[in-house]
Amino acid sequence: MLLWRATHRGTKEMDLMLGSFVRENVGSMQPTELSELEALVALPDPQLLAWITGEEAVGVAHRNATTERLLAAYRVRSR
Repeated sequence: MLLWRATHRGTKEMDLMLGSFVRENVGSMQPTELSELEALVALPDPQLLAWITGEEAVGVAHRNATTERLLAAYRVRSR
């Protein structure tokens, strides 16, 4: 269910970015990380995209290891 929600976001960019991240990482995540990922998937696309592109700082409530892992994965891909 989490992978489906990550790949059917509403915007193609987020389908690709978040979907790829979930597909590559969900199998190795601990329960705490999965909870953090669930919270990220529940956020609106424009907010996530602004964080990933660096247009906005990550909100305090979402500063955690999973968010940092997502941002780091995107930075690596965009180079």
